Amino acid sequence: MSAETTFIDKLRGFASHPGARGLNDDAAVFAHGGKNLVLTHDALVENVHFLSDDPPADIGWKLVVANLSDLAAKGARPLGALTSYNLSGDDGWDNQFAEGLGAALAEFGCPLLGGDTVRAPEGSARQFGLTAIGEADNSPARDGAADGHELWVSGTLGDAGAGLEIARGDAEGPDALLAAYRRPTPQLALGQQLAQLVSAMMDISDGLLIDARRMAEASGVRIVIETIDVPLSPAFVEAKGDNRQSALFAATAGDDYELLFAAPKRARRQVETAAEDVGVPIHCIGLVVAGEGIAIEEGGRPLDLPETLGWEH
Repeated sequence: MSAETTFIDKLRGFASHPGARGLNDDAAVFAHGGKNLVLTHDALVENVHFLSDDPPADIGWKLVVANLSDLAAKGARPLGALTSYNLSGDDGWDNQFAEGLGAALAEFGCPLLGGDTVRAPEGSARQFGLTAIGEADNSPARDGAADGHELWVSGTLGDAGAGLEIARGDAEGPDALLAAYRRPTPQLALGQQLAQLVSAMMDISDGLLIDARRMAEASGVRIVIETIDVPLSPAFVEAKGDNRQSALFAATAGDDYELLFAAPKRARRQVETAAEDVGVPIHCIGLVVAGEGIAIEEGGRPLDLPETLGWEH
C-alpha cells in the first residue's frame, strides 16, 4: 500500500458528508438547486508533476486542465475556479504562468473567482493548486461498473508519457507528443454527453491500469483489459512502435486526461452516438466481470501485469 493510499485512508474518517463519496471519486458532488454541484481540487508540484524547465505558460494551462478533467469525469460544465499560487520571485516567470492559466480558463469557459497568493521560501519547489467548481445534471461515480458491462476509453493513450520523455531529453519524437504532455485537453463535452448513459466514469490521470484498478475496487468487480485494443495515436506509433511493450507503456504512463468509463452492452449504440455528436473517438478496450482487481490480455491470452501500474505518490 502506497503512502498516498495510507494517508487518504486516514482522511476518510473526516469525510462524513455523502457529497464526499467516501473520498473514492474524482470530485465531491452535492445536490443543489435541482442540479449537482461538483467540486474538485488538484495541485501541481515542481519535479513531481512538471519539469523545472517546462514553459511557465504550459504549467498554468495544465493546472487548469488537471482540474477540469475531474469535472468532465462527473459530467459537469465549469462554473468557476479558485487558485493558490506561490510567487516565484521572478516576475517574468509568474506573468507567463498567469498567461497560460488565463488562456486555459478562457478556452474552457471557467472564470476565475478568487484564491490566494503566497511567497515561498527561496529555493523551494514551485507548487500551485486550483479548485474547480462545476454543475451537472447527472454525475456518475466510479462504483457503478457491473459484471457484463463494457469498458471504454476516449481518445488515445500514451502520448503525454512519450511527450514527457521528449521534454526530459530522453527521446525524440513528433511535436504532437510534446504538445500532449504540455497542453492536454479535458473531455468536458464528452463527459456531459456520456453522464446519462454510463454506469461508472473517471478520468485517466495516473495511467489506464492503475485507474482501472481503482474503478474495479470501487465497484467490487474485476476489469479485464485487452492490450491490443489500447488506442495509440499515429504520432505515438511513429515514436514508440505498435507492439506489446508500447501498449503497456501507453497503459501505465499517465497524464492522458482522457475518460475511462463502463457501460452496459445494451447502451453501446447510444454511447457511440454520444461520442460522434461531440467528435471525440472512443474505444472499447475490455470487459467488467465478477471478481476483483484487474487483468490484461493480448488477443485473449492472459499476460502478467507490469510491476508498475501507473503513477503513485
